[in-house]
Amino acid sequence: MDFKLTEEHLMIRDAARDFAKSELLPGVIERDEKQEFPKEQIKKMGELGFLGMMVSPEYGGGGMDTVSYVLAMEEISKIDASASVVMSVNNSLVCWGLEKFGNEEQKQKYLTKLATGEALGAFCLSEPEAGSDATSQKTTAIEKDDHYVLNGTKNWITNGGTADYYLVIAQTHPEKKHKGINAFIVEKGWKGFEIGPKEQKLGIRGSDTHSLNFNDVKVPKENRIGEDGFGFKFAMKTLSGGRIGIAAQALGIAAGAYELAREYSKVRKAFGTEIMNHQAIAFKLADMHTSIEAARHLVMKAACDKDNGENYDLSGAMAKLFASQTAMDVTVEAVQVHGGNGYVKEYHVERLMRDAKITQIYEGTSEIQKIVISRSILRD
Repeated sequence: MDFKLTEEHLMIRDAARDFAKSELLPGVIERDEKQEFPKEQIKKMGELGFLGMMVSPEYGGGGMDTVSYVLAMEEISKIDASASVVMSVNNSLVCWGLEKFGNEEQKQKYLTKLATGEALGAFCLSEPEAGSDATSQKTTAIEKDDHYVLNGTKNWITNGGTADYYLVIAQTHPEKKHKGINAFIVEKGWKGFEIGPKEQKLGIRGSDTHSLNFNDVKVPKENRIGEDGFGFKFAMKTLSGGRIGIAAQALGIAAGAYELAREYSKVRKAFGTEIMNHQAIAFKLADMHTSIEAARHLVMKAACDKDNGENYDLSGAMAKLFASQTAMDVTVEAVQVHGGNGYVKEYHVERLMRDAKITQIYEGTSEIQKIVISRSILRD
């Protein structure tokens, strides 16, 4: 067991930390307030290689391992979870899915632009009646000559209005149920593809979340990913890795809130001394730190499993389940440590608390993670 990071890992972590503090922290409160997408910041993230970290250099990516990716995700998420979810979706869901399962033509046409940040991607699985129950796809893709005709609605799509390319999951053969589902690459601007209004959200308000409508959209057959009927497996395999990214995001949110609470406790005085000297506060900080360290080990275990070519369904689900609960618990306590100031925007912790909640919901709710975990541990 080796818990030490390599020099390269430390460099990547520090680069992400510096970027978050210098580029994301200024204006983060205002972007949250105005629900403003961090366009310029995301562009810089692409230029620095944060949007295609695990993609092979052959396609313009950084060729880094998953450990590097989660280290960077944690640091970005400490400051701005709205930016980190863009990073997560582009890396974990879109780039990874295309590189792993796309053909060479698809990689050259789409992945090269996504890996460098020249283009942004979106992953379109959820529907009004198919969130946790991903098998119940109502969006249809009917085969016609040299193309498919896409009809339906996708909900809660991150990068919904700002993406250039969309990976869309749709049902082609209803009689085959989940074995009749396909995955397609759809480009913004295609006839019949409409982007709905931006969602008004509790947290990650700077991220771009929309519903998408497909009305007789013609998708060339060469834009189908994998063999006919591979779509459901594609979605599940991609989400397994995506959960590691969201676990890292939750870890970062928790760590960011803890660091703010710890520093605040050193300067805020009550009853004649800094509040860190009161056992009630000191014990809160001790619990927060312990939970964060436990979450970090689970996230790193999942990342290492993925890097070592081992099955990471179980470790990824455990990491997301525990890290997202830690994010909720720690951010609530961070607000409490700040007292009345914790309820005020300028101290950041109230935003982190609002941002934390979504980590228990997207890319598989906590209840879904428990299904994955229980099935895995009871299989033998």
